[in-house]
Amino acid sequence: MALPAIQGTGYHFRRILSYFPQDISLAFAYGSAVFKQIGAAQSNAKNMVDFVFAVDDPITWHTMNLMQNRSHYSVLKYLGPKKISTVQNKYGAGVYYNTLVPCDGKVKILLQKENGRLQTALTTNLKSALTASFLMLPESFTEEDLYLQIAGLSYSGDFRMIIGEDKAKVLNIVRPNLEHFRKLYSNILQECPQAVYKQAHGKIEVDKSPEGQFLQLMSLPKHLQQNITYLVDQPGRNRDVEEVLLQVAQDPDCGNVVQQALFGIVKSSSLSQSAKGVVTAGVKKTISYSAKKLYKMVRSLRKQ
Repeated sequence: MALPAIQGTGYHFRRILSYFPQDISLAFAYGSAVFKQIGAAQSNAKNMVDFVFAVDDPITWHTMNLMQNRSHYSVLKYLGPKKISTVQNKYGAGVYYNTLVPCDGKVKILLQKENGRLQTALTTNLKSALTASFLMLPESFTEEDLYLQIAGLSYSGDFRMIIGEDKAKVLNIVRPNLEHFRKLYSNILQECPQAVYKQAHGKIEVDKSPEGQFLQLMSLPKHLQQNITYLVDQPGRNRDVEEVLLQVAQDPDCGNVVQQALFGIVKSSSLSQSAKGVVTAGVKKTISYSAKKLYKMVRSLRKQ
């Protein structure tokens, strides 16, 4: 969900949590109003701030939030928390999206409960992003190259990059925030057996041998592995995923195959999630939000 920003520090970010049910496992804020982006306006009361709340029980959370913040919901509020949770989990990326939510307040993690499964999932996600990026990069590259690749993963295939987003968005995110990326990835890079991290020089080298690429492919998320298999395997052969990945690892176009598979995943989820957003946020707010995005895109194109 997106909330109007206010001037201040992390205290003001945390203060907004008091407006919502407290049964939250993880809450974080992100976007240009939290982290500096090239070309983005300085934070002010009109800026939007993006938040993500992760909860263990969506039905219970929506039940409580309907009592506390009923006006935040679209017409779905009349269907009740069970239907809201069904819409959230069944369609798109499994996220209940809302925008233009008025609140007194502004990736900073604001709240994270002690939860082993959640922490494992967060670490695994970082490692998966790193591995996928390794496969799409050359044998030797800079830290900035790596972080540009990582930041671009969620935008590859997103139809909003065609219409509605700043074309230089990924670069604008990474350049001012290299230190934040280093804090996230430096330890993982140092411990990664498939990479040589020359931290003092900001350089990284990865194993591009078929054996190295096979190990990287085998450590990718299952959904991505399945998409790669679907792209490569000929109809009717029905080979094991491991067999297909072994073939891809020896292909000079291995990186392109991974990129196409990621493109398909992001494209599908971005289209369905955006369509679902019309229902969860409401038509009026969706139009208003989309108009602001289009204005930013046009402004970016004019600068170029």
